[in-house]
This record gives sequence, C-alpha cells and structure tokens, in this order.
Amino acid sequence: MILQAIVFAALTMISFSPVTVVPQEVKKPELTLKDLNGRTIRLSNYHGKVVLINFWATWCPPCRAEMPDLIRLQRKHGKEGLQIIGITYEPENKTRVRRFASRLKVNYPIILGTPEIEGRFSSDENLPLTVVINRDGQIVEVISGILLRKEFDEKIKPLLKENEGRNH
Repeated sequence: MILQAIVFAALTMISFSPVTVVPQEVKKPELTLKDLNGRTIRLSNYHGKVVLINFWATWCPPCRAEMPDLIRLQRKHGKEGLQIIGITYEPENKTRVRRFASRLKVNYPIILGTPEIEGRFSSDENLPLTVVINRDGQIVEVISGILLRKEFDEKIKPLLKENEGRNH
C-alpha cells in the first residue's frame, strides 16, 4: 500500500513536470542564416562555444526587458566561450529591428527569423525562447520565458566551465 502511494506520487510529479522534448534530428542543429548586416551566420562556426539562440520580437515586452541582460551576459562571458544569437520572431520589419538593436547597442548577431526556424527548436510559441547549445553543438535546454539570472547560473555557467579554454 505504501509502495503504491509512493509510485502514484512519483508518477503524478512526473506527469506535471514541465518537459521540453527536442526532436532527435535537431539535437545537433545546423543553421546558415544572414544577420541584419548581410553576414552569413553558421551555427557550425560556433562549435566549441556555448550558444544561446534567443527568439524574440520588438513587440514583445518580456523580450525587450530581457535584452539588456543578454547584452551584459555576452559582454561578461564572451571570453569564456558564450555566444548569443538573437533571432526575431515573425513578423518583423528589418528597419525596426535594426533601429531597436542599434539603440540597445546589441553586441551579438541578430537574424530575421521565420516560423520554420523557431519550429526546428521548439513547438512552444511563448516569447522569449532561449535554446541552449553546449560546446559540442548539442541542444541541452530550451528555456521558455525570460532567462533568469538563477537559470543562467544553474544551467549555462556550468557549460562554460566544461572544457574551458579549448577554443581560446
């Protein structure tokens, strides 16, 4: 009887825990896109770095609130191997995005996104959405909503410590 209660409680907790399932074919994603300045951005160029792909939109208040923190994280942890890539969520106007990024002094690549790009990483339509890719190019986490400092410290900082210095 006690064992049944424990199993029931464990199954109940599992069934209500938020889980992000990353399709097998996307575990090591490859993207080749153009940034706002027309430069080609290949995800494979960042192999050996911890990459945060951040889906956002200029019309999204939480996204706008999160961006100054992402800029600080890129500045502070870039030398440790962090690379943030911002991908806008459709529909976005290139001029508006460029003006917005310039005003904030965004220090990482910004790409105009499409629903297909975001759909390769998650079916979650909440914004912002951050995909965490480890130094081996594998997706290890998908974070829905604002990336909190605690989440960064718990989920991303340890990835920066792994094999530190191999791409310096």
